Amino acid sequence: MAARDKPAERPVEPLLWLLFSGGGVAAALFAPILLFLLGVAIPLGWIDPPSHADVLALARNPLTRLVVLGVCVLSLAHWAHRFRYTLYDGLQLKHSLINLACYGGALLGSALTVVVLLML
Repeated sequence: MAARDKPAERPVEPLLWLLFSGGGVAAALFAPILLFLLGVAIPLGWIDPPSHADVLALARNPLTRLVVLGVCVLSLAHWAHRFRYTLYDGLQLKHSLINLACYGGALLGSALTVVVLLML
């Protein structure tokens, strides 16, 4: 069988860059809002804090859980890809264990997110 007859392998790199991009967008959209609400507006008394029952009802909503899961998974994927390339390009560390540690950490964090959201 000639080399040209062999099916082309699809690299996983475009998928990782897609997750990186999605995580950056999710973090850029949601982090400033949360920081403003929880770090400025509520402590300064500009808005009243929600009651425990309201927060619990919001957290138990399936749509809220889905959004939180998406933001967490995408943000962790963004972190993993950024950290991997920081180690590769910045510190010149090129080892296969770096991939495992970075993306494995993102997968573990995503799994923990699912566990926490299911426990609510």
